[in-house]
Amino acid sequence: MATKIRLQRHGRKKRAFFHIVVADSRAPRDGRFIDKIGTYNPITNPATIDINLEKAVQWMANGAQPSDTARAILSYKGVLYKHHLQVGVRKGAITQEQADAKFAEWMTSKETRIADKRSNLEKASNTRKSDALKAEAQKREAIAARVLAKQNSISEEAVEETTDSEATEEMATEESATAEVTTTEETAAETAAEEPAAEEPATEEPAAEESAPAEGENAE
Repeated sequence: MATKIRLQRHGRKKRAFFHIVVADSRAPRDGRFIDKIGTYNPITNPATIDINLEKAVQWMANGAQPSDTARAILSYKGVLYKHHLQVGVRKGAITQEQADAKFAEWMTSKETRIADKRSNLEKASNTRKSDALKAEAQKREAIAARVLAKQNSISEEAVEETTDSEATEEMATEESATAEVTTTEETAAETAAEEPAAEEPATEEPAAEESAPAEGENAE
């Protein structure tokens, strides 16, 4: 019976995770399987892979052929490299101790690269968050500046309206005072014209005394 190492889908739509299984090559993708050797979750970054290394190497030694996706996952976790070393041990090219030392060195290097990748991803995430916060702060400052400018503009318009109103009132007051003075002058002039001129006191001239005839004088 030909066996394959492949992925078996689980989870809901757009939130899928997979089981890594050994199954008959004739079985459907999500059908019956012979053995489960790990899980794969592509939703996380980096992807979460949990695999039984010894069991996977044993199945490959027994002739199980991985699918393309399963091969990439097995290579990422070092299954293919360990299988390659074990083939060398069986052929006598290297000893088991040498194979184990090489694999341990490879795993250390791989874990360092994974740790660096996670660190870089975390830094990038923090940078994005910081940039987003700065952009939000700048946006709020811009909005506050626009609101303040609008308030100042409204205040200036109110001051200008008040000044114009006061100037208008002053002009109206001056015009009213001028009109009152003019009216008063005109009224005084009219009154003066209507009053009769004062009569000058008449100077009485004494009547000429008629000279009385002297006594004893004979009248002619």
